[in-house]
Amino acid sequence: MKISEIKANQGNINISAEVQEIQAVKEIEKFGRKLKLANAIIQDDSGKIKLTLWNSEIDKIKAGDKISIINGYAKEYMKELQLTAGKFGKIEVIKSSEKFKNNSDNANAKGTIEVEESDLYDDEEEW
Repeated sequence: MKISEIKANQGNINISAEVQEIQAVKEIEKFGRKLKLANAIIQDDSGKIKLTLWNSEIDKIKAGDKISIINGYAKEYMKELQLTAGKFGKIEVIKSSEKFKNNSDNANAKGTIEVEESDLYDDEEEW
């Protein structure tokens, strides 16, 4: 499915898209519970949509990631179409952003660290 095909009150949405940005995290109280909420803008080749992220979903993704939303749900909020994984869906990172990816070429890099001899021993240690 493409973003341009999503309609309000539609469920069982399965799409892949790239995360363009993640907006500031807000804390809200809903049903007597404190929740974290953030909106992300995601895009595919057909358009953009706001993706609502809740709690641990916020830490899963970052700008530049390619993600998959499985069994998502779309709703209209304040006359704007929004997508969420909801209670029964999930968000998976297909490809992590190159911008923040650990460079595996440097993972085994070796170097020299200068240490003062006094830093090697505990003052109370006896040799």
